Amino acid sequence: MASPARERRQAVLRAIVADYIAMQEPVGSKTLVEKHKLQVSSATIRNDMAVLETEGYIAQPHASSGRVPTEKGYRAFVDAINEVKPLSLPERRAISDFLESGVDLEDVMRRSAHLLAQLTRQAAVVQLPTLSVSRIKHCEVVALTPRRLLIVVITDNGRVDQRNVELSSLIDESGVTYLRDLLNGALAGKTMSDASSSLALLAADPPPAVADHVTRVIAVIMDTLVDTPSDRVLIAGAANLVPKTTDLLSVVEALEEQMVVLKLLANLPELGNVSVVIGKENEDEDLAKASIVTTSYGTAGETFGGLGVLGPTYMDYPGTIQKVAAVANYISLILAGEERT
Repeated sequence: MASPARERRQAVLRAIVADYIAMQEPVGSKTLVEKHKLQVSSATIRNDMAVLETEGYIAQPHASSGRVPTEKGYRAFVDAINEVKPLSLPERRAISDFLESGVDLEDVMRRSAHLLAQLTRQAAVVQLPTLSVSRIKHCEVVALTPRRLLIVVITDNGRVDQRNVELSSLIDESGVTYLRDLLNGALAGKTMSDASSSLALLAADPPPAVADHVTRVIAVIMDTLVDTPSDRVLIAGAANLVPKTTDLLSVVEALEEQMVVLKLLANLPELGNVSVVIGKENEDEDLAKASIVTTSYGTAGETFGGLGVLGPTYMDYPGTIQKVAAVANYISLILAGEERT
């Protein structure tokens, strides 16, 4: 059990972090005593601050200034968050209504990115559902012209991808229907890896009547959807970081690199959990002055993708964790087709 002095120092650290997050100004002992009613003298608080500084939790930017949290101090603050206050009913309804009005899955995801950026005033990243965990629900074939087809692949998590295919010869309505049935027989209900095997078998021995059409369509599907399922990431609110500090300019530039953003979402926590990475805990050097809050979304215990926000190390951690978790929860419910309240 922590001693009374240790518990008081922990309370002082929490107060310093909370005040600095709110004001971005060094925090002094007198302010702590008056604002947080710590029931001890300013001298005692100064002693506590000296210990916290020696232990590396806070620092003094200038000899005559108050203290600011270090990355170690932010980590201790985050690790001590036992419970995040839930959003109010009006807030939950506003999120639900905004996301449910999306016209399709990608629109829901795009809305989620903009909503997260707006709610947290940080940069938001939202990953579209990964194809690797999806099962193909249906493959639609539409004749745009007698020599051009539109192939639409719909997965069980609501993702829709479409590609155009140029044919070397004409195709009639019966040929389109036949091709649609062939593709659904090979794809429907299968994961992307299983679909790859089925398509390879079909391409190896296509029906002679539509052999060239089948070969061209399968080549496009394999090249763009199955073999290279590039998981797209939507980014919103990068401009929110620019006015805050020049330290974040490298973060804004890093967000322009798709691979950097994908790496942020490579090690997602389990469904229902939230991960917080602070400053130099980030493996990417360009992100060493930012904090990143991420979580995952999915249904039936299966993760489909992730989302999160990037911001300065002095971000509002409890509020950010709360909003990231809430948006992920609503995406999961929408994917599952459940009722929201």
